[in-house]
Amino acid sequence: MLARIRQSYEHTIYASYLGYITQAIINNFAPLLFLTFASDFTLTLDQITLITTVNFLVQLAVDLVSVKVVDRIGYRPCIVAAHVACAGGLIGLAVLPYVMDAYAGIMTAVVLYAIGGGLLEVLVSPIVEACPTKKKEAAMSLLHSFYCWGHVFLVMVSTAFFAAFGVSSWRVLACLWALVPIINIAYFSLVPIYPIVAGEEKQLSLTGLFKQKVFWLLMVLMVCAGASEQAMSQWASAFAESGLKVSKTMGDLAGPCAFAILMGTARALYGKFSEKMPLKKFMMASAALCIVCYLIAAFSGSPLFALLGCALCGFSVGIFWPGTFSMGALALPTGGTAMYALMALAGDLGCSSGPTVVGMVANATGGSLQNGLMVAMLFPVLILIGIAVMKQKKA
Repeated sequence: MLARIRQSYEHTIYASYLGYITQAIINNFAPLLFLTFASDFTLTLDQITLITTVNFLVQLAVDLVSVKVVDRIGYRPCIVAAHVACAGGLIGLAVLPYVMDAYAGIMTAVVLYAIGGGLLEVLVSPIVEACPTKKKEAAMSLLHSFYCWGHVFLVMVSTAFFAAFGVSSWRVLACLWALVPIINIAYFSLVPIYPIVAGEEKQLSLTGLFKQKVFWLLMVLMVCAGASEQAMSQWASAFAESGLKVSKTMGDLAGPCAFAILMGTARALYGKFSEKMPLKKFMMASAALCIVCYLIAAFSGSPLFALLGCALCGFSVGIFWPGTFSMGALALPTGGTAMYALMALAGDLGCSSGPTVVGMVANATGGSLQNGLMVAMLFPVLILIGIAVMKQKKA
């Protein structure tokens, strides 16, 4: 069995699936506990908000540092270290608030697992892209679907655990979730990891990468991919609560959870039927559908229809992120680690800017989320234009 694991690229892909499930866990577990943190440790809303902000900023910093560091250290040590940091952060979340200042303990754990999350974002996609698979775009799309399934699995299992044992048992659950990256430490220590830039080809330098016009187009697409996704998903719960008049828990299940399920479904379907659906055509159709979803959410006038638009938007944005990675690998095969790290950085910037645009416009127009989404519709419009340009140039 061990010999097969060491020789089979299929196990590399399975370990990568677990890597994205790990990232989903560390990105989405703490937000489930925000109210618990506020009551147990008497934290203010500003302090709670900073937890997400720090997680995001640390991952951005890791994306940037990875451009120079990963190739020097090597992929295997880095991917193992990423899982060590994720496991340490989750266990630290359960332990550190009780052995030091509570807020400092939480933030220390967040920084630790954010380092791991940033590394995973940079490393997992190129590791799978380098595997000797015949259907590269399908493999990439299926890989990214596991972030969605990980998110859904986290919400479902955590909700069931809290119902059975009470939210007060969250420290036990944090340690149980840490088992996922711990298992993957052993897995990634064994599986084969292939060269990111194949054969005798030389990886592009940063200067060489920056001189490529297609690289900048890919960066714009990544920003818009992250923004299109998060501008809608971050507000899905609000639409669920206002439209269906349900509790926060049910709102999260009907909003972000439904969004994640449909996003994962789109990625899995493309992974299954990629041979029948050319990537760029599928992305253009998805961008058009995304625009329609934004229009429904902004102009339907019905909170229920707006929620349905939000959920369907999850399906429409599913291909944007993995599809852009695949287009980058095809257009710039010698882009290497630097290209993947900078594309991840651009995607994270989009994930931050999308919800910010919606919130700022809504705030400036009397609290209208519809107006915010109407402006954010610019992101899928830019994706549609960008892919049309790449398709015309055969980039």
